[in-house]
Amino acid sequence: MSTSPSRSTTWDAAAADFDDEPDHGLRDPAVRAAWGRRLDGWLPERPGDLLDLGCGTGSLSLLAAERGHRVTGVDFAPAMLERARRKLAGHDADFLLGDAAAPPVEQGAYDVVLARHVLWALPDTEAALRRWVSLLRPGGRLVLIEGVWGELSPTGVPGERLVALARDVLDDVRHEPLSQDALLWGKQVSDERYAVIAAAR
Repeated sequence: MSTSPSRSTTWDAAAADFDDEPDHGLRDPAVRAAWGRRLDGWLPERPGDLLDLGCGTGSLSLLAAERGHRVTGVDFAPAMLERARRKLAGHDADFLLGDAAAPPVEQGAYDVVLARHVLWALPDTEAALRRWVSLLRPGGRLVLIEGVWGELSPTGVPGERLVALARDVLDDVRHEPLSQDALLWGKQVSDERYAVIAAAR
């Protein structure tokens, strides 16, 4: 995700109503519970250090923090980060302004790197993935939630491609389809949505 002023301004402008989307704000208890169940299956049972890249307003950060994880969120939109900080007030969480493709954090410092709907927006998917793997501790976990959206001009990263890229640099790569779980999105969807979960070598 480029940190150009125009892109940052665009996401800053979107922050005001970003959480109005059911899967962004997780305001509906059923949607929130659905994402919580998924995180319970994706994140380690033992709390650890979790990096949420492209964290937006911090909805997934909050679910992770509620499960005991120490959260660091990174986003390049100051308005998104301000909402995330408010949402996680009182939790063990820190939020940093930065580019998700090259986050301003130490290598090998995290038990989990989490990113939802971020890779599709980056100019070099493979380079970002390799950078993210370098942030994990040995045996750490990468959790990527991605998809391909739109019918006329589809945008995104096909699951087959991301699985292939992940297998080059990670172990125990698992692909989990998400399109069929309407509760996650607050509605029925027909496009490709999925998670890839893998372990650092």
